[in-house]
Amino acid sequence: MEADVRITLPDGKTVSTPRGTRVLDFVKNAIGPGLAKAALVAKLDGIAVDMSKPLDQDASLEILTPKSAGALPFARHDAAHIVADAVQRLFPGTQVTIGPAIEEGFYYDFYREHDGKPAPFSPEELLSIEAQANAIVQADLPFVRREVTADEAIRLFDEMGEAFKVEIINDIVARGAQTLSLYSHGDWVDFCLGPHGPSTGRVGVIKLMSSSGAYWRGDSQKAQLQRIYGTSFFDKGALAAFLKQREEALKRDHRRVGRELNLFHFHPSSPGAAFWTPKGTQLYLELSQAMRAWASEAGYVEIKTPLLFNKSLWETSGHWGKYQENMFLVLDSESGEQTMSLKPMNCPSHHLYFSFEKRSHRDLPLRIATQDVLHRNEATGTLGGLTRVRQFAQDDGHIYCRPDQLQSEAVAFVALLDRVYRAFGMTYEVSLSTRPPERIGDDATWDRAESDLKEALDFAGLAYTLAEGSGAFYGPKLDFNVQDSMGRSWQLGTFQLDYNAPERFDLTYVGEDNRPHRPIVLHRAIYGSFERFIAILIEHYAGAFPVWLAPLQVAIITVADRQQPYAQEVAGELRKHGLRVWVDERGFTMQKKIAEAQTQKIPYALIVGDREVEERKVAPRKYAGDALSPCTIEAFLEGVVREALRP
Repeated sequence: MEADVRITLPDGKTVSTPRGTRVLDFVKNAIGPGLAKAALVAKLDGIAVDMSKPLDQDASLEILTPKSAGALPFARHDAAHIVADAVQRLFPGTQVTIGPAIEEGFYYDFYREHDGKPAPFSPEELLSIEAQANAIVQADLPFVRREVTADEAIRLFDEMGEAFKVEIINDIVARGAQTLSLYSHGDWVDFCLGPHGPSTGRVGVIKLMSSSGAYWRGDSQKAQLQRIYGTSFFDKGALAAFLKQREEALKRDHRRVGRELNLFHFHPSSPGAAFWTPKGTQLYLELSQAMRAWASEAGYVEIKTPLLFNKSLWETSGHWGKYQENMFLVLDSESGEQTMSLKPMNCPSHHLYFSFEKRSHRDLPLRIATQDVLHRNEATGTLGGLTRVRQFAQDDGHIYCRPDQLQSEAVAFVALLDRVYRAFGMTYEVSLSTRPPERIGDDATWDRAESDLKEALDFAGLAYTLAEGSGAFYGPKLDFNVQDSMGRSWQLGTFQLDYNAPERFDLTYVGEDNRPHRPIVLHRAIYGSFERFIAILIEHYAGAFPVWLAPLQVAIITVADRQQPYAQEVAGELRKHGLRVWVDERGFTMQKKIAEAQTQKIPYALIVGDREVEERKVAPRKYAGDALSPCTIEAFLEGVVREALRP
């Protein structure tokens, strides 16, 4: 008789159960039928599994229910399968490809043709698919997992006419897989790694959001697919709240607001690279100058490094082998080979800079900052506004320090980051990401790095969550997740501990013992990329930037053309105090000019009429606010100059 297995529950209690007991049966008998009824999926030693999974070894067990923070992505994976089933019920002959859960829901890519051409889904068809999908939810069909050989899977999907699934399976087999898992609900079956919930009824409610074109595997040379985006929630109330927030988010969408405020443009001649207008450039420069000032006060020095490097640098850093597909390779005219690359990150060039001089322990910490342009070869289909681009710049920095300086540098960085985010009215949470499956460096180095970073967190007094397996390939990291004015979370700042780069680049400093020692490298950023940060700020403020950040701070509006000389005089006085001013000289009515200033979300509009000219005054109006009492130029300046100061 096989020995029992010991299962450790979240409260630390250990329970024995016969080997082979299904998770669902164990929960029902050892914990209670209520939890078993609510269970969606389980985690064994942190790995998500079906509730039907047999318990065949000692393990820790966590049960996710609809009330669990991490449950929704699993239900949305279920929803993707359900939508694919609905599509094939309504539109026979449509082929399925892939359908992952994403941040706010899921998508599924389909291949279908009409008269030999790709056939997009119409809005009316999406409504029909949504209704069919929710009918499948209501049917509460069990999700059933079974394992088959690779040959069986290929034969099955080939007979079903699912050419894309066959291609996926062949790729997996080429990597050494012998058996594959299939999931079915009712008569519909898909190849999938899982896990899935017990039945379709656990999904709750499905809402389809939109459809668009996509390419198979993101390659424009391959088949054109039709992508359906959707979301799901466990109850209608949560869906309604999401749709309300989404409606507000659409109003604030940085692409829409950026167009309305004339901040930036894109053109197919340079996909994934922004054209910044004068107003957008002013916003960009203000953020750039602000970060320069904050970093300088925190002891950073700024450098600039080359844009183009040969592959020897990237081989030393490890990027040539692990990151090459994301790099823009450049043909060397002498060798005729692609042996050069535009830099996708600044780290290796900063390591080179460190090595140019002999460093003493007294020179450390050395805090280096840069705002150089970077390029990453993102697939065209993934580009979207400013949040996913090919050309960008970061508020990048690297700290080279002694091991005994790690904790103080972590505290100093958090203080700087806190100052920056408070300037924008943002709060944040911290997560600690540990070693990923694909990494460089040995386990002993990773053990040391993770332990040291945890100690630094404790020393800084920061609460944090753990993100197992999400670290950078060269070291563990802290991610700072920022909440905007709508309560949405964005991963922005990062602080990464790297013991590998000093070894790979042979970086040393002379210690007090006059012998060479390895420094620690700390990678850090606060904005992340300027482009993405500006997109977030546009949506955070809905385009109504605070005075210090606004591209235009004051609009001067005349009632009639005869007040223009005085308006220009006022503008000149304001500009002397560093304010960004626009005099609206167009021949429109005062009301239309005021409306335009409101549309452009300029913080202040100064109305100038005959009375203001006579009394040497201005009549201020605040954006989205009431008109203020007329005042002298000096009185207006006294208040607005304070507001225009960088926090």
